[in-house]
Amino acid sequence: MISEILNQLVTFILETANALGYLGVFLLMTIESSFIPFPSEAILIPAGAVVAQGNMSFLGVLAVSILGSILGATINYTLALYLGRSTINLLIKKYGKILFLNTEKLAYSDRFFTKHGKITTLVGRLIPIVRQLISLPAGFSKMPLAGFIIFTALGSGIWSIILISLGYFIGDNLEMIRQNITLITAIVVMMCLVTILIYVYLTLKRKSKTKF
Repeated sequence: MISEILNQLVTFILETANALGYLGVFLLMTIESSFIPFPSEAILIPAGAVVAQGNMSFLGVLAVSILGSILGATINYTLALYLGRSTINLLIKKYGKILFLNTEKLAYSDRFFTKHGKITTLVGRLIPIVRQLISLPAGFSKMPLAGFIIFTALGSGIWSIILISLGYFIGDNLEMIRQNITLITAIVVMMCLVTILIYVYLTLKRKSKTKF
């Protein structure tokens, strides 16, 4: 069932990208980076295939992807900054099921931010469970907006390059993307997990050196 939904989603993304071009990618990435659970894999991998067809440029897709991610993340950041943790928790309890969100996911993102600090707004963009919600703890903690935007741009840029490149190298074999989007997503998640493990290892190594 999930595979079928993703297949339909890929078809929708391809049609949107061809019809609206860069604006379509920008709008979809804005939605993806806000509360709405919209997988960026299903946006940027097909967009990369459109790039391979010569209908859009790699840098153009990357630019609008980053800008859309920043806008969507800033929406979450602003809501958290002005509404506060208790109100956001209440809203998620009341309406979270509609958006497949729950307070446990928010609590996980909150702990992740508390443990690793501001850099999580960069690293968190590479973690599927955390990426949409990591902006909320940043808003709760009143993280400086300039730093938030810079880290968000860097994290979303890395994520976008990976996904667009995958779509580009698959090329114009759109049917392959439709049929294998679940497998491709799993590969991307594994790549991101490896990235996170490297980050954790380097962080622990740096902390151990600091102690001596």
